[in-house]
Amino acid sequence: MSNSSKKLKTLQFTFLFGHMANDWCNGAIYILLPAIGLTFGLRPSQLGLLVTIYAFGAALAYLPAGIIADRFRNQGRLLLLTFWWVGIGYIAASRAPGFLSLALLLAFAGMGDATWHPIATGVLTRQMPGRRGQALGIHAIGGTLATVLSPLLVGFLLAVLNWRDVMMVSAAAPLLMGLVFIRYHRAVPRSTSKRITRSDLGNLKKTWSSSSGLTLIAGISTYNMAVMALITIMPLFLQRSGGFTPGQTGIVFASAMLIGAIGQPWVGRFSDAKGRRGVFIVGSVIGVSAAMFAALPLAPVWISISLVLSVGILVAIRSGVLALAVDFAGQREATTLGFVFVLMDGVGAFGAMLAGIVGDFQLHYAFLLAAGFSIISIAAIFAVDRTRRPASPHQS
Repeated sequence: MSNSSKKLKTLQFTFLFGHMANDWCNGAIYILLPAIGLTFGLRPSQLGLLVTIYAFGAALAYLPAGIIADRFRNQGRLLLLTFWWVGIGYIAASRAPGFLSLALLLAFAGMGDATWHPIATGVLTRQMPGRRGQALGIHAIGGTLATVLSPLLVGFLLAVLNWRDVMMVSAAAPLLMGLVFIRYHRAVPRSTSKRITRSDLGNLKKTWSSSSGLTLIAGISTYNMAVMALITIMPLFLQRSGGFTPGQTGIVFASAMLIGAIGQPWVGRFSDAKGRRGVFIVGSVIGVSAAMFAALPLAPVWISISLVLSVGILVAIRSGVLALAVDFAGQREATTLGFVFVLMDGVGAFGAMLAGIVGDFQLHYAFLLAAGFSIISIAAIFAVDRTRRPASPHQS
């Protein structure tokens, strides 16, 4: 193995674990939701609103972070900052006295996590320009592993600790990685591309405001609205309607995310070779079918299996969705990914709020809502293929 290949492998694994550390608390939030709801006496719609404020607030940092990354050469320092931002933010949130303060502090902590994503993924896609799907899939393993391991730990910790203490324990992950990254941040490759200009931003705006761009925006947004609806309501449903313990809920949630973690690099690599659109549509159809099956009056074990399959498959195709957007824009990877993350975690966050509103009537109705969002995303991505700009062969 050449020296450059070794450096690339080191970069990939460092970013994988960095992503896992920053997303660790985010993975804990969904298992903590039922306990938070009991503490503050919140309905499903209010818990959905909490997730929406948290995710939308965090999403506000994505695009500025992407733009800064395309202007700032020493991106290792920016990445180092994110670990301390996230850790301190979640410690503060764990002491929040009420609903609003908790939502705002979670949003603040989430901004630090959000800042990591476009910078880190931009670095990786520049280092692997011909294998963007694979690069994004490897990076995504870290975030998905956080949502596998963190819920498992949180589910069992809730048996002996309250949610505030569990959140504080979870904040140790980014803080420890912050200490490790002090040594490594200088090894992050510096950006050698030209700094982004107003002209570049104008070109990106023109690209995304085209008919193809707007259609792709709709597809990306509704895709993640489906994911957010499912992962917000699933823990509530399992505990309130299925009679699952927090530990059992953590196992089910982690199983879904494990499927996504294993699948993302493979799906990304497959989409590099076979095309983004077909992979997205096939994966989404499987996810829709499983979500609709989960809404049927079945035994809790069958519903949990259906939810694991639906969430796992939808998470697995995420790397292909990101690569599709980078292919479409064809330039300024960090800024493009920042914009896409805004769509996913900002606009997509409203899926959690709407799922909560529907869940006030019957929790399983939220699974049908998620299926509806996913059907819209399939139609949008299918339409993009017919109106796309000729940017990359990987779009087909």
